[in-house]
Amino acid sequence: MRPAQSVTDIWVKLLPRFEGSSATLQGRIKEMMVRSILDGLVPSDAAMPPSRSLAQALGVSRNTVSLALQRLVDKGFLVSRERSGLFVNPDIVLGQAGRKEPDENSGDDLGWRARLKTAVSQQRNIAKPAQWQDFAYPFVYGQFDATLMPLADWRACSQQSLLAPAVRQWSQDHVDRDHPGLVSQIQHRLLPARGIVAQRDQILVTAGAQMACYLLAQVLMGPETVVGMEDPGYPDARNNFALRSSRMLLLAVDEQGLLPSRKLGQCDYAYVTPSHQCPTSVTMPLTRRQALLDMARKKNVVLFEDDHESELNFSGRPLPALKSLDSDGRVIYLGSLSKTLAHGLRLGYIVAAPELIRELRALRRLLMRHVPSNNAHITSLFIAQGHHDAFIRKLNVTYRERRRILLEALSRWLPDCTVSQAHGGSGAWVQGPIGLDATVLAEAAQARGVLIEPGSVFFAHPTAARSRCFRMGYSAIPSASIEAGVRELQQAYMDCMRF
Repeated sequence: MRPAQSVTDIWVKLLPRFEGSSATLQGRIKEMMVRSILDGLVPSDAAMPPSRSLAQALGVSRNTVSLALQRLVDKGFLVSRERSGLFVNPDIVLGQAGRKEPDENSGDDLGWRARLKTAVSQQRNIAKPAQWQDFAYPFVYGQFDATLMPLADWRACSQQSLLAPAVRQWSQDHVDRDHPGLVSQIQHRLLPARGIVAQRDQILVTAGAQMACYLLAQVLMGPETVVGMEDPGYPDARNNFALRSSRMLLLAVDEQGLLPSRKLGQCDYAYVTPSHQCPTSVTMPLTRRQALLDMARKKNVVLFEDDHESELNFSGRPLPALKSLDSDGRVIYLGSLSKTLAHGLRLGYIVAAPELIRELRALRRLLMRHVPSNNAHITSLFIAQGHHDAFIRKLNVTYRERRRILLEALSRWLPDCTVSQAHGGSGAWVQGPIGLDATVLAEAAQARGVLIEPGSVFFAHPTAARSRCFRMGYSAIPSASIEAGVRELQQAYMDCMRF
């Protein structure tokens, strides 16, 4: 048995690793203790140090430590022995497999590289630092600002979801069925706001737009399927389609979004982002949408409409979705709650013909059966009680102001750069002058605490001209930090352009 002091030393070293793992200090300490016991760092039957000395060593109150230790006694991790103190319960690790140190060469002799039939890890993807929140000026796209979230409303919905009748509803295995409350809110609240009328059997809930693209690719595409992709366009969609099809046609984009060109007519399917083109954020006007649909009908092309951030509209009433103008069912609609509500929620949906939804549902069952029903239940309450609509209004006011500040700062500090015109969204697409390498700029800016996204990943075939583009998100950076962040970016820009 290790002396009690060594247990204290272990926990003093471990506690910093659990920073942010729990909302409370007591929670962090409990998690650290449990993990160290189950991992064998603190051995079976080891004696616990006195609460006073442990609290002093950890730099916390004795009451916090005492409560944490008592909780471990209540849960059976520790046992109390009369006149001896607390000890690790020897029975707590019964039934756990013994741990074996991994061999440094484990698995190498099986030739995994030769066994792989695809190299998904080699695809080009959007990259963001895992600790982006530690940077002073995070102009990262698609991230969450917790200060804007109506946490009291979300908490109230969460608490309602824990009432016994609700738990009985969402905790069961739904097999391949979606949460009925969330489907109802999508059908009656979210889709009508986009001008779309759909029946329940036309809706499938997904774990975000990426999953929607994966399911569609697996069910609809083969090696010879011709798929049209906006260029620049969404890398995750392009990568998903490339897993199935070897015939990708790149479709040009201008200041009004996707061009309905002759190449479009050669496609079996085409992916389009009309509300806010990814990554430029430009909005496709109504006349262009109608022309796109007319060509699709004439050439029998099926369109995948990714309607991300359609709710983020700064110029009044948003344009109707492409799907709402569709009279023959050739538009498959991809919606998302993650982009506005919370990016970590991972909730999206597909609207399509019942026959297609049936096949997509069967495939989803093989992957994950259905999305987590507890999240779906909370989200359905959040929408039904009006919190989602109020939140969207708040986001529009905040993002409009942040975009205005960003554009003014870019005009003042980086006048050589141009920004695509946009009427909403949460990001600005910036093109630098000839000679700028946005990847080099991003590295220099990161050293100054500024995060931007190099734009080359959005192009299927990056060139020197395309490498001078970058994207700046404003969903996660406070308004008060934007100007200072652009000033720091300007310093990095000046350093890059000197060489």
